[in-house]
Amino acid sequence: SENRTGCVLSSSSEFPEGFFTPQERKDGGIVIYFIIILYMFLAVSIVCDDYFLPSLEIISECLGLSQDVAGATFMAAGSSAPELVTAFLGVFVTKGDIGISTIFGSAIYNLLGISAACGLLSSVVSRLSCWPLLRDCLAYTISVAAVLAMISDNRVHWYESASLLLIYGCYILVLCFDIKINQYLMKKFSPCCTCCIKAMEENAEQQPLAGWQEESGPLIRKQSRTDSGIFQDKLDYSQLSTSLHELDEISEDHPSVFTMPEADMKRILWVLSLPIITLLYLTIPDCRRQFWRNWFMVTFLMSAAWISAITYVLVWMITIAGETLGIPESVMGLTLLAAGTSVPDTVASVLVAQKGNGDMAMSNIVGSNVFDMLCLGLPWFIKTAFINTSGPIEVNSSGLTYTAISLICSVVFIFLAVHLNGWKIDKKLGAVCLVLYLVFTVLSILYELGIIGNNPTRVCGN
Repeated sequence: SENRTGCVLSSSSEFPEGFFTPQERKDGGIVIYFIIILYMFLAVSIVCDDYFLPSLEIISECLGLSQDVAGATFMAAGSSAPELVTAFLGVFVTKGDIGISTIFGSAIYNLLGISAACGLLSSVVSRLSCWPLLRDCLAYTISVAAVLAMISDNRVHWYESASLLLIYGCYILVLCFDIKINQYLMKKFSPCCTCCIKAMEENAEQQPLAGWQEESGPLIRKQSRTDSGIFQDKLDYSQLSTSLHELDEISEDHPSVFTMPEADMKRILWVLSLPIITLLYLTIPDCRRQFWRNWFMVTFLMSAAWISAITYVLVWMITIAGETLGIPESVMGLTLLAAGTSVPDTVASVLVAQKGNGDMAMSNIVGSNVFDMLCLGLPWFIKTAFINTSGPIEVNSSGLTYTAISLICSVVFIFLAVHLNGWKIDKKLGAVCLVLYLVFTVLSILYELGIIGNNPTRVCGN
């Protein structure tokens, strides 16, 4: 009934009540919320750096995945776990449109905001390949168009949600034959796509994760396991670059997470993060150490679960802090909440971009959005096909036309910006993405507030 009256539920209605009253928060209790927010940011970075990304490397080694395919699949699925949880909550618990609004609301941030973060926060210039970005952008554009088409009548039938799962299945099928498709397309269009070929040849540091043995040719470099090492750094990640067949022969073990850093600033952060380090150590097997090396799938699943839990607390705290400061709901949904739900994607993408792995970072950025469309289709299909087969799911599609235009424009911009920037991620690209993200955000807020367009949104009860 709230949807038909043209209002939306307050974001805080989706979370438990805070541990302070509104007056206590205004009297200084909000400082506690900001401390928790900062601590949750620190916790996400620890989970990603110490558990999530190392497990991803071993999974990719085992399955023989190149770094862009790994970024578009396992990395995207793990870092987008909060969106999947949110979508299931929206369908089965709150019975509202929280899943749609959260996923669509964070989509532009994923594309432009995280790209800006990768460019501005990374000291390494990362080279990009043409095919992975084109592949992921096309897949995302098709998935957005499919979602908009199926909810344009405010109803979702079982066959419509099944088609969304089919689209994602086709995307995974393309990823399975990614190397051969890439080779064929580059040979086919090499005369008219010399800039992409030049970028691929200059991309010396972009070595894939696994040992595909393809035919030799001028356009596709041979790939080997021994020179991959996308996570190599001073923390001895080089052990993870070794083939799984050689893991038993490694004598040197990874340092314990309880080893105190030498630098003073890192020491302070280590002491502050000691509670979360201890909690993670007790609940997640560290696959970087020899004893737990064969438990990498457990590490991946547990770290994804922790990422979801930490992100839930983070978004909860951000929501209450925003309401205390009097930030309008429309502004919260498009800025703080969108960034909050995308913290795992941001942290993971920036970490791999800092190591010079641009393809993996960009595939995670766009691939996460493609996975988010699956996050909508899966709970919809389960409910319409198995739980409530009597009729379709009712959804609210108001304002989606503007959202669709924004999403498609942002996808096109990312591809063109990378092309014009010489197929690399640097500070110049990051600055341009940041400016465009701010422009999109301002226009979206003006639209939500009814200043432009004719779709003013108000919070129910206000």
